[in-house]
Amino acid sequence: MGTTQLESVPEPKYWHLKTVLNDALDSEFEVGEILPNERDLAARFGVARATLRQALEQLELEGRLQRRRGVGTTVAPPRMGVAVGPSANSWPGARDAWETVGCVEAVAPAAIAALLGTGPDEAVHTIRRARVMRGQPVAAELLYVPPASVPGLPADLSPAAHAPAVLRELHALELEGEDRAVELGSARADDAKQLDRLPGAPVLVVTSRYYTGGRVAAASVSTYRADTCRLTFGDAGAFEVTHHQQDTRQAS
Repeated sequence: MGTTQLESVPEPKYWHLKTVLNDALDSEFEVGEILPNERDLAARFGVARATLRQALEQLELEGRLQRRRGVGTTVAPPRMGVAVGPSANSWPGARDAWETVGCVEAVAPAAIAALLGTGPDEAVHTIRRARVMRGQPVAAELLYVPPASVPGLPADLSPAAHAPAVLRELHALELEGEDRAVELGSARADDAKQLDRLPGAPVLVVTSRYYTGGRVAAASVSTYRADTCRLTFGDAGAFEVTHHQQDTRQAS
């Protein structure tokens, strides 16, 4: 990487530095290559480490860099298109790439209880699931199903049979509709561990509601790696986006 004069640039130094670093990632580094440490980079560009850190954090947010446990900061591969909204409505777990990690009965967080319309102390079936693509974890999910939605569950379920039985009963209902909200967030400790990320890393959080009988029958919170995933909606949404196209779109 070459040095650049930042003092006369009217925009924030970290933002201009991010642009310079972004160009260098395209021309001088390979996917998976480890960047020099912060001290060396800051000295090379003549900026404070706080300024450099801001630029690196922005590049991580944009999916150009990854912070890897025990490795350091590496150049990220292009984001993978991950379909989160199939063109035809389907219950979660009906035909998707999620793998069940576990299932418990527990009181849902207040925000989820409000979505489901359950009482503040009412336990719901909580299924934890994981999604893996190209050999790496890309998402973690919590699916919440109130007992009222699956009244036919046997009373003596074993831990291994719990999640399949809940999903089976849920799929027996007629799905009337679903909606989703997407927002940027920070990885909590449990999700970060499951996603092989550092706590606080940028993530995309998708909250979904599933309706039957004029009510919310289930809700899910899916946490996707923001550095790895490009969320698509509908079967025709999984097209490739190059870094050049991303930069053009942001500039328009």
